[in-house]
Amino acid sequence: MEILIKALQLIFSLAILILVHELGHFLPAKLFKTRVDKFYLFFDPWFSLFKFKRKDTEYGIGWLPLGGYCKISGMIDESMDKELMKQPPQPWEFRSKPTWQRLIIMIGGVTMNLLLAILIYIMMLSVWGEEYLPTANVKYGITVDSTAYQMGLRNGDKILSLDNKVVEDFQKIPSVIILDNPKTIQVIRDSVKMDVVIPDGTIAKIIKNGKKSIDLINVRFPFEIESFSKESPAKIAGLKQGDKLIGINDIQTIYFDEFRKEIVKHKNQQVVILALRSKDTVKVNIKVPNDGLIGIAAKSQNSYFIFSKKEYTFFEAIPAGTAKAFYSLNNYIKQLRLIFSPETKAYESLGGFISIGNIFPAEWHWQSFWGLTAFLSVILAIMNILPIPALDGGHVLFLLYEIVTRRKPSDKFLEYAQIAGMILLLGLLIFANGNDIVKLFR
Repeated sequence: MEILIKALQLIFSLAILILVHELGHFLPAKLFKTRVDKFYLFFDPWFSLFKFKRKDTEYGIGWLPLGGYCKISGMIDESMDKELMKQPPQPWEFRSKPTWQRLIIMIGGVTMNLLLAILIYIMMLSVWGEEYLPTANVKYGITVDSTAYQMGLRNGDKILSLDNKVVEDFQKIPSVIILDNPKTIQVIRDSVKMDVVIPDGTIAKIIKNGKKSIDLINVRFPFEIESFSKESPAKIAGLKQGDKLIGINDIQTIYFDEFRKEIVKHKNQQVVILALRSKDTVKVNIKVPNDGLIGIAAKSQNSYFIFSKKEYTFFEAIPAGTAKAFYSLNNYIKQLRLIFSPETKAYESLGGFISIGNIFPAEWHWQSFWGLTAFLSVILAIMNILPIPALDGGHVLFLLYEIVTRRKPSDKFLEYAQIAGMILLLGLLIFANGNDIVKLFR
């Protein structure tokens, strides 16, 4: 069921993004009286799920949800309609239109995807506002994984700033470390302020290890019992809901991460667990199972912290949503820089449709869905404007060449460029989805 929900969210999100993108080409084409032969959501090799024709345009839905297309008459595109291009240009064809009109038609898809992201962010902020955990409110410090430990951070550190610049939203700290490559992290450790110098090669190591940003650092919090599993050894031994676990034998374990690290050292052993119950300290003898789990669910970490929430009216959300879209745009450009960096080798972690599907939650959550759809819309805009033949950016590049030189590339050249671009994109598609398949068997 979890896989099905993720798949449905991915397909629905792609349908919205593709429809909006292709409308970006369709609407200016119609505005400039350019014939559109086909307008399809999803690809339709061999057959379509649904289609109808109105005037000169065939509208339909394909069965292959890898994209969509708006086939504009008189344009060398993925359809590779060579026969049409051998005929004399007609007034309604793309190739007969002025350069500036063709340019507007080609950048229409990217423009619409960017506008869609802005619109979604505006609506999200006006409906749900924006909630985040201020870095200053992470009062117990952080917990770190092995990569962050090698970076120089320690459990219990309180992060103040990166390169002496405060990151207000705690959850953005990992992405700032990865994308902005700061040299130092200012922390308080054991009541002493100090600089942690980030070693060279850290970003490459984070990416190579396939770490999610949330794994790098997280908040530290006390361990208070929220509930028990069925036949919980802890409950049977006498621990109760609301108990705060503070020690194992003679080892102090005030925080959840400390308790979890210590308890697994005592598999198949009898231990004494210390807990605070109201104002009393109680001791409970427990036999730790061979999996190191004693059947306790901790109280949510979020309950220990004060979150900040910004509320927006619709008109206040317009500049805030626009800024959020361009913040996402800037961040993804930084990610592309990492992908093409020989040092980080981020291209080795490039993912395909499985990776994209996995970013959606296992349960349908509208706020998460729209936030991810907005982010994917930004990604689609950036990827399509790359100057690669067969993408919008490739067509834009040739049109800019035509504007500057006042010479139009030959149809034969455009045909070969289109083929080369399609081969490159197919190779990238196979590589990215191949990475996904390899990860499944690791």
